[in-house]
This record gives sequence, structure tokens and C-alpha cells, in this order.
Amino acid sequence: MTRIYFDNAATTPMDPLVVEAMLPYLQNHFGNPSSIYSFGRETRLAIENARKTVASLLNVKPGEIFFTSGGTESDNMAIRSAVEDLGCRQIITSPLEHHAVLHTVTALQKSHGVTVEEVKVLPNGHVDLTHLAQLLNTAKERCLVSLMHANNEIGNLLDVHAVGALCRQHQAIFHSDTVQTVGHYPLDFNRDNIHFATGAAHKFHGPKGVGILFISENVKVNPMIHGGGQERNMRAGTENVPGIVGFAKALEIAMQEGEKDQSKIQSIKNYLAEQLLKNVPGVAFNGDWNGQSLYTVLNVSFPVTPQSELLLMSLDMQGICVSAGSACSSGASQGSHVIQGIPGNKQGVPIRFSFSKYNTIAEVDALIEKLKALL
Repeated sequence: MTRIYFDNAATTPMDPLVVEAMLPYLQNHFGNPSSIYSFGRETRLAIENARKTVASLLNVKPGEIFFTSGGTESDNMAIRSAVEDLGCRQIITSPLEHHAVLHTVTALQKSHGVTVEEVKVLPNGHVDLTHLAQLLNTAKERCLVSLMHANNEIGNLLDVHAVGALCRQHQAIFHSDTVQTVGHYPLDFNRDNIHFATGAAHKFHGPKGVGILFISENVKVNPMIHGGGQERNMRAGTENVPGIVGFAKALEIAMQEGEKDQSKIQSIKNYLAEQLLKNVPGVAFNGDWNGQSLYTVLNVSFPVTPQSELLLMSLDMQGICVSAGSACSSGASQGSHVIQGIPGNKQGVPIRFSFSKYNTIAEVDALIEKLKALL
């Protein structure tokens, strides 16, 4: 049975050119980057060249990029640093954030006594920027605003420039989880007054287990992991050299081919939406799906029937991989906290379809035929 993969917001298949770039650092160039002899100098050079490449593509300085194990670690480091090093005593976030943010905020609420405020969410899944301005206006202590650039479940895009301007006006620290947008859109963290931002290579055809944390040069924070002096004393531990090389190569390819890939993927998303409306009575879409939204994500609500409630499992048995929400919580029994956090009608069975440059219109046609038979 040929399998069809429509869960690219969870992870993407690696680009063969990325694998090729990583192979020498898995086989021949195995030296520890902290060693001073030639084997170590080779891998140290590879890391610093990768850092320069990533910084150049993201329009930031190499000194503002730190390599981590992925988006979750980066989000944890950013939020903890804002509280422990930058004196933020109030956190403003939204109920739609990734659990890497929400669970970190809850932990800091317990351990550090910070105040947490949630921005209201509009019926289309966007955060209410008027309410954010009100919360910042009435804040009595220094604030951290933590809002994701793109929602990983419904695809809504945040106006980070507008949020950054509000944060600048109120001297607030701004952290944005940009895991779903690094490698997909041209970004400018400094222009948008973002102090912390995050990325993960496996969201744009790079390896798993490697990410970045952007820390603006305008803020000074302390190490989160102590030990050796790696990552300029910010994150101790021997670096994941092949992963770092793979991150840079994947980002390079993504930014070179971005316009062409975006056009193709957007057409696949639009085609699926058209075919669902045509073939599945009562279907609806969650979030601002045809407005300010990721071109890679379509979150669909199917009418509640005995068949649709088993749809995820039924599609899997037919060789089609989709998601009910974040892959990080796919083992959880409760429904999507993102869908629950949007005001209005909660009827329907939500399924997330997410696409990459490797998907095709023919795969959408096959999916529609399977759905018609299953439903």
C-alpha cells in the first residue's frame, strides 16, 4: 500500500541534499569541536560557518544565534531567561500557544510567582490585539509577551510587527515561537522588536533534534545549561555537529526555493479545500484558513458521525497520515486545546492536514476518494 503523508506541521521528510551535507560529519569529520587539534578545528569551523549562514538568511548577527536541541528547548530557555534574568514579573500569552510555552509559563507561575494574563481570542482564531494593548496599558510590572508567529494547529499568522510595536511602546520583552515560520517566510526579528525567537530544522526538511534560539543583542541573559563553554557559554554540552550543518543547509534550500515551493503548496491546500466543500456535506474550516494563515496548514471540521469520530484511525488504516492537532500531544486523550480556545461553535471533528513540497494534487485526489468511502 502506498502511504500518503499529510502531517508536515509535525515533521517533514529530510531533503536528500541535507542528508548529503550532513554525511561527512557523521563519518569522517567526527572531532569534538572543543578540541584544539585539526579534527576539532574542522568541526568548530563547520559550526561557525553554519551559524553565519543561518544568521545571514534570517537577517540577524551570528552572535544572536544559539544552536539548541529544538523548538521546545528554545522556548523554555527564552521564557525562563525573561523571568530570571530580565526581571519580567508578568507574562502575557494566549490559550492557543504550543505546550512548550504554556507548560513553561505554568511552571514559572508556580516556582517564581509570576502573574499570567491571557489575551482574548477572536472567533477567527486570531489574538485580539486591542485586548493585548489594554493588558500592556494596565500592567504594573515588567511584562513578557509570548505569542507564536503561526499557530501549529490552525495555521493563523500573527502580525508580529504590530505586536513588536506594542511591546516597544510599553518596554515589554517579546518572545515569539517562530517554529512554523522559520524556513517558510522571510523574517526580520530585529525590525519587529522580537527579543527571543525559535526554530526547528525538522519543520523545513532538516534533521530532528536541532533548533535555534535567537536572542537579540539588546538583551543580556545567563546560561541555561552549565558545564563547558559551548555556544559562547550559553549552552553547555558537546554540539550536535551533523544536526547544525543540516539545519543551515535545510534553511539555505528553503530560502532559495521558498517562493516556488510556497506557490505549489498553497495550490495544494486550496485544491483540498475546494474538493472537501464539493464532496463532504457540512464540512467547515477552523481559523482564518484563507486569510492570514500558513500556506502549509488546513484544519478541517468534519460533521460528527460515528464514522468521522474514527476518521484519524480509519485514514491511517488506508495509509494516509494526518493529525488531530499537535504531534507533541497526539497521545493525549483530551481534545485540541487550540480548538477549545477559539470562541464559538465547538461542534465537529477537527483534523489537521499539513503539506510540503513533496505532496501532489494526485495525493489529494486519492485522499478525497478515501474520505468519500469512509464517510
